[in-house]
Amino acid sequence: MRDFEFEAPTTLDAAVALLAEHNGSARPLAGGTDLIDHIRTERLTPDVVIDIKKIPELNILEHSADGFRVGAAVCCSRIWGDETIRQRYSALADAASIIGGTQIQNRASVGGNICNAGPAADSTPALIALGATCVIAGPNGKREVPVESFCVSKGKTVLEPGELLVEFKFPARPAHSGSHYRRFIPRNEMDIAVVGVGASVTLDGETISDAQVSLGAVAITPLLAKEVSDALIGKPANDETYKAAGEVARSSINPITDMRGTREFRIHVTGVLVERVLREAVHRANS
Repeated sequence: MRDFEFEAPTTLDAAVALLAEHNGSARPLAGGTDLIDHIRTERLTPDVVIDIKKIPELNILEHSADGFRVGAAVCCSRIWGDETIRQRYSALADAASIIGGTQIQNRASVGGNICNAGPAADSTPALIALGATCVIAGPNGKREVPVESFCVSKGKTVLEPGELLVEFKFPARPAHSGSHYRRFIPRNEMDIAVVGVGASVTLDGETISDAQVSLGAVAITPLLAKEVSDALIGKPANDETYKAAGEVARSSINPITDMRGTREFRIHVTGVLVERVLREAVHRANS
């Protein structure tokens, strides 16, 4: 493995200063489950690795009447182990519980997962479906970016040199709402999604009054599927509606063929998963 310097700041200001000082040659380490492997294979060659696990702002997990905040360095096992997240922000718990095995989940973070900017990242569709906002800190202060705009291409995010993802903010969940994330993989665990779907719905009686659907592994970045979301609003929460939404999803994507699946297979599976995810999200909204 290539040699690098190691820093472990205990304040956000110190971490931002270190990132700015090294101007692109430093990498933050949250869990390190991907970063260390990328350094070992020389996919990344940082001069400095900055451990951000000791910074309080990046380890926050806070519920309030206004919503929910989770730090970018909070590990996946802490997220899916939180009862309130499992009840109110179920899609996030779904995603966090399937990122790697138990040992990985005790280190890996949702912040690190999205900062990899992988098209098939499990956490990103869940974050999009739940309307999360990314809070970013840098030399010029803090700024906020909708999570669906955070990844701009494969392996690239909106983060500028010297900037750091600090936390995610989620709006409060309305009454009679539910969410779900599900993926298709060839094996039972520790595999990359061929397709991933996240959805959040709010019900007014038997009608879907609000919806947000997101798709992963079908484009260069995870998508907010606005056409699918719009097609659900005002419709009855039944199988006919879910099937129609699946068809809208199929017609709205243009995925690639790769070693994990053909374009045609991804299109087919996307529709199937949209139906299943919506059915479970509605079930949770009614529970």
